[in-house]
Amino acid sequence: MSSTEPTGAAYYVPLGATDGYEHFAPATATESVWTDTIQHGGPPSALLMRALESVDHAPGLSMSRVTIDILGAIGLSENRTRAITIRPGRQISQIQAELDVLGPDGRYRTAARATAWLLATSDTAELAGESISPPTPADGGGGGELPDWTSTGWAGSGFIASVDFERSDPAAGRPGLTWLRPRIDIVEGETASPLSRFCCVVDIANGLGSTLSPREWTWMNTDTTIHLHRVPTGDWFGVDAELTVGASGFGYTAADLFDESGPVGRSSQTVLLNRL
Repeated sequence: MSSTEPTGAAYYVPLGATDGYEHFAPATATESVWTDTIQHGGPPSALLMRALESVDHAPGLSMSRVTIDILGAIGLSENRTRAITIRPGRQISQIQAELDVLGPDGRYRTAARATAWLLATSDTAELAGESISPPTPADGGGGGELPDWTSTGWAGSGFIASVDFERSDPAAGRPGLTWLRPRIDIVEGETASPLSRFCCVVDIANGLGSTLSPREWTWMNTDTTIHLHRVPTGDWFGVDAELTVGASGFGYTAADLFDESGPVGRSSQTVLLNRL
């Protein structure tokens, strides 16, 4: 398992609420692998999910899809979030959250946005396929080699240093599957929901699915879309990702997603590539 001491007790320190916004100070544990002046996509994704989960909606609805768009660099100055209902409904509803960053001019800029569909739940167990869960770290499902990017020093600081990694044993049938667990909370003084913790690590699919050398290439995702067929639970989450690259400087990462009970859905990310 890859594990170092976390940099702080949580990714964000709450600063209070004003005019419908919640304000936060990002900790060093949010820092990106590409530069220590911006945040990695994982913690902001979790903070946006936390905001989405706070929105009131009709009873019996469950999140089925969430798309997180990164609209610009998510800085380390004060952040604020706000969530609203775009399309209310008893069977289908859409909600949205935005994350703003305070600029040097004293103005806020929207840096990320999350939009989610909520669907009415019902008993469709007879239609569900058989769920086969790969071995988890708790039951001895680790032992595989982590991707080469973990040897670059990325795992020693910032966001990556706050996450436990366990690569699936090749004998388990999914040699690319990696189990992840954030070791600190999203917001200081709170216990994060499984869905927020899940969103925190799904952004890493872009790195886990790549076989490119970070000494030669950068590959940054502009978004993350997650389709769920059930809400994830537990502490460990599995990501089995693969990067597909086109001939024009961009591609996508697709991943199968798991919790300790089995598959929960799939994710996709648009990826911009640049040669160093």
